[in-house]
Amino acid sequence: MMAAAHAASSGHKVLLLEKNEKLGKKIYITGKGRCNLTNACETEDLFRHVLRNQKFLYSAFYHFTNLQAIGFFESHGLATKTERGGRVFPVSGHSSDVIRALQQALQQAGVEVRLHTNVQEVLTGTAKACGGEPHVTGVRLSDGTILHADAVIIATGGCSYCSTGSTGDGYRFARELGHAVTELRPSLVPFETAEPWVKDLQGLSLKNVTVRIRHGSKTIYEDFGEMLFTHFGVSGPLVLSASGRINDYMEQMPLQMEIDLKPALSVEQLDKRILRDFEDNRNRQFKNGVQKLFPSKLIPVIVALSGIDPEKKVNEVTKEERQSFAKLMKAFPLTVIQFRGFQEAVITRGGVSVKEINPSTMESRLVPGLYFSGEVLDLDALTGGFNLQVAWSTGCLAGTSASQKLENPHCFVQNRSGRNGKEYGI
Repeated sequence: MMAAAHAASSGHKVLLLEKNEKLGKKIYITGKGRCNLTNACETEDLFRHVLRNQKFLYSAFYHFTNLQAIGFFESHGLATKTERGGRVFPVSGHSSDVIRALQQALQQAGVEVRLHTNVQEVLTGTAKACGGEPHVTGVRLSDGTILHADAVIIATGGCSYCSTGSTGDGYRFARELGHAVTELRPSLVPFETAEPWVKDLQGLSLKNVTVRIRHGSKTIYEDFGEMLFTHFGVSGPLVLSASGRINDYMEQMPLQMEIDLKPALSVEQLDKRILRDFEDNRNRQFKNGVQKLFPSKLIPVIVALSGIDPEKKVNEVTKEERQSFAKLMKAFPLTVIQFRGFQEAVITRGGVSVKEINPSTMESRLVPGLYFSGEVLDLDALTGGFNLQVAWSTGCLAGTSASQKLENPHCFVQNRSGRNGKEYGI
């Protein structure tokens, strides 16, 4: 949608083909239905939150910055607000309003939209103007209809949340046209863990904790924030970010995960805190003497893991047991055995190799007139609005570049003899 709106801004005839029954199905579910549409950080900080191929995005991010993205949406009637961590949301809290703003932009730009339309193939031909190389000539639909165009932008998304239409079509188009596609993996995705007791913690959210993940003796991830227990393992912002950071270890399971439940306190400080609580509950059983330390759902699990008899009076707990308990609170253990699949992944890691894309235009280096934008490219970022900013920036650059190229009659196929059916610029 962003690519189409900018492609049509110079008056070119632009057609947007959507396989679903409506536009923006994936936007609709982002940010738990609120749509974290970008991040209000300094533009330079955007690169720090991109996990792969940051340099490739230099032109895109500066061509259409995060502040410009906010301005774009506000100019189309979307009031925004900035929350913790620079996350930008619609004031209404409804992702449907983001879609509505994009639809308004399409309408104002005169973009033709066709729903329930499935593209089967991107077509190419040759022309002297292109040095005899293959050049985009249009697309073939699944019903056999051929639509002619001088440029095609592939903005089909990845493989994540395939129920929204992201079924990997763009990767197939790219391969058929000679492009390399790097290994595809789910990213920003929950973890499955080996411990059976995680089911007892389902729904428990832990805030202000530190998560560490180790491969052998090497710490491969550590960060502070919020996480969530599920029936299969763990999820939440910390875990999703971890999955992006440690994706290269996906084939090297199991990994050891530790949760520091009290990161503001050292083991010694924590031991003193436990001792004070025990003093206040001298005649209570151990299982009832730690209620101020943890959410109620966590108490039976951490008491069992401590190895201390839950019926034991707190004044009978030894110093060694107490100190061991403090260490457990600083390194609550889990075993990561698997990433969840694409159906639960926020994004896809991997995609069309950026080595074969011109970063200044988003045009293919192999097939003139072919452009790529968004998640179909080998680009992925952390949570916080950064992946949508990648989509807005690359979409805007692809649309603008295609539009500008059509201004030059020597840059696209001119011999249209024998063509039947509608002609489109993009």
